[in-house]
Amino acid sequence: MNKIHKKYSPGVLSLLPLYYVGWSDNILSPSEVALAAKKIQELTHLSDADKKLLKSWSDPTNPPSPELFAEWVKILKSNASHISNKEKNALSSLGIEMAKKSSGESDSIKWEDKQTRQAIMELEETLGTIPPHTLRTIFPEVNFEDKPVKVSDRTETIKKILDGDFHETSEKVRRLIQDPAFEIDYPVGKEANRKRTMTWCKEMAKQGYGSMSYPEFAGGRGNMADYIGVFSTLGFHDLSLVIKFGVQFGLFGGSIYNLGNESQQRKYLPKTGTLEIAGCFAMTETGHGSNVRELQTTATYEANTDEIIIHTPTYNDGKEYIGNAMDSTMASVFAQLIVNGKNEGVHAILVPIRNDQHQLLPGVRIEDCGYKVGLNGVDNGRIWFDQVRVPRENLLNRFGDIDQNGNYTSTIKNPARRFFTMLGTLVGGRVCVPRAGLSAAKTGLTVAINHSLKRRQFAPKPGLKETLLLDYPSHQRRLMPLLAKAYALNFGLDYLAKRYLEDKEEDVRYVETLAAGMKSYATWFTTEALQECREACGGKGYLWENRISDLKADSDIFTTFEGDNTVLMQLVAKGILSEFSQEFHDEGFRAVLRMLVNQVTTNISERNPISTRQTDHSHLIDSEFQIAAFKYREKDLLYSVSTRMRGYIKKKIDSYEAFLKCQTHMLQLADAYVERKVLTAFIKALDKMDPASREFLTPVKDLYALSALEKNRGWFLEQGYFHPNKSKAIRKAVDRLCSDLRVNAAELVAAFGVPEKCLGDIGKPPTT
Repeated sequence: MNKIHKKYSPGVLSLLPLYYVGWSDNILSPSEVALAAKKIQELTHLSDADKKLLKSWSDPTNPPSPELFAEWVKILKSNASHISNKEKNALSSLGIEMAKKSSGESDSIKWEDKQTRQAIMELEETLGTIPPHTLRTIFPEVNFEDKPVKVSDRTETIKKILDGDFHETSEKVRRLIQDPAFEIDYPVGKEANRKRTMTWCKEMAKQGYGSMSYPEFAGGRGNMADYIGVFSTLGFHDLSLVIKFGVQFGLFGGSIYNLGNESQQRKYLPKTGTLEIAGCFAMTETGHGSNVRELQTTATYEANTDEIIIHTPTYNDGKEYIGNAMDSTMASVFAQLIVNGKNEGVHAILVPIRNDQHQLLPGVRIEDCGYKVGLNGVDNGRIWFDQVRVPRENLLNRFGDIDQNGNYTSTIKNPARRFFTMLGTLVGGRVCVPRAGLSAAKTGLTVAINHSLKRRQFAPKPGLKETLLLDYPSHQRRLMPLLAKAYALNFGLDYLAKRYLEDKEEDVRYVETLAAGMKSYATWFTTEALQECREACGGKGYLWENRISDLKADSDIFTTFEGDNTVLMQLVAKGILSEFSQEFHDEGFRAVLRMLVNQVTTNISERNPISTRQTDHSHLIDSEFQIAAFKYREKDLLYSVSTRMRGYIKKKIDSYEAFLKCQTHMLQLADAYVERKVLTAFIKALDKMDPASREFLTPVKDLYALSALEKNRGWFLEQGYFHPNKSKAIRKAVDRLCSDLRVNAAELVAAFGVPEKCLGDIGKPPTT
């Protein structure tokens, strides 16, 4: 017996190969954890010490260290030669042989016991097919045959590019959501749906995903990037889980993390991350919706009791559509903070709403929102407060506090700046929500395109084979531009996440503007894409089992929460105009001169007869032409809306009235701004790729760019930037790209990495 084996008993050695397989991808799923615990109890030859050690190896929040894992590999490889070739597909055989070898001669017979072997083999079966590369690690001398793969090496490369910095985390979550514990059953009633969603959320917490963005002292890893990766990947599975997860750990926990002090974080975050405290984020009110600054709920400080009194003035001022309201024991309530008779603006206060028996506390009234169009696994409710008292210490006071003398203090003196700083808690949601929505759209596109690569309809002549749906140009036109836009948004949202995670103070306003725009642009796309995917699948797309119906219903609200899209796009336009106005304020005449020079230069170089009429394909797929056209539209809209606004102000028209007159113009500007950002991000991503991937994805970029230009060709024709012949050439180029990309359609959707269990029957990849 190898000396290193003396560290472990025969009972532990019998299961060591299976723990190696379970942890080979650095994750144990809920089913694996549950089965391991069950089998450990069934194995009569395990001592109490064995069971304690194996239980410690079964903790998903505490994976084995690299040193321990290397030690396991060393033990397994040193014993592999004792296993016959025919048994080398079953690591349970290796475990039993190791146990027999390390036992005394009289005890080795015990490991031939049928019940013992059966228990170990059942555990191995639950782990599923052992990948050849895992077997080769232990048995390097055996030439195992790889089973046919469904995607090419190129597709795997593209998947890693799309996952970006989140690839490792995304792969773990992909595996987790395919576990039987996350099975998506036939639609159930509201309460059963909510119970199932909460069970899934608790499983996510057990895996350590709930607290991963929190500090180490709160059980986390301080890793917001991985949190974003988890949120994105969950979008392939069930959007009720996505939202429940986001409300509990992102909004409620995030409000404590971002707005609270360290003492509050230490007190509440550990229990929030494990769901010992279930919380909700009570901001939106019936009467004011997106207008957070004018919320009517009050939080009045009472000096003689040193308490804050939370109160809802009227029925219409109740908190509306609050996710997790029915399960929560605490709420992060946003209210007008009144201290010594002065309104200090909107602040967040932690308010207990239920006791340990889950009964409502005095003064708290909650009503269930009931059934919704979608997301019925999320327990939305309405909340009212009637003179509810909480300690002064419950004020989340990072940016505004009440001292022991009852005086309000803040490190941010400007009330407007303080308000927008506190509202920064919403930016994380606007970074995450469109990513989950995009994952839903990717799922729908995978289903629709895979279906169209299998489903045939109508033949050229009687007796001939019918035509595949995706071979029809009309079907290509329906789906391929959406596929290209999904890719473009992937890179656009990655750029947003990168800027958000950099957390530079000078970028705060820029990131807020970008997040508002990307969230709107991406979630509108999700709604559009899923509707088209449903129709492209015909009646099959209307069947629940094929996922699109749920994805459509559940993602529809994404265009509304975290800010109504139209309102957010107005904020984008205001942000762009403010920056433009500041540039003029800072540089005066030089800024005016530069604007005029830019306009003249553009007219000469891009609006001359040669450029406006240029129609050759190489010109149209040139990134320089594409980005120049996008920039031209954005700049022209910026200059024209600025000129209109100034004209109204000079006529002594009230600024608010001027804003209303230019509102639709501003929305066009916001759309042009976001579209240009997405294309720029795609082009920059291509520049960083290996040559083969760049060549493969460049036509996808071209289709996104030219589809966007085609969509806006009326505007370009009006401005004289396109001659009618060029507009026609762009339309033909889009047709050509749709046809060209049809060949790679299966690979392009496979690279999304949607787990097969998250696809409906018609969404499985074509076999040929």
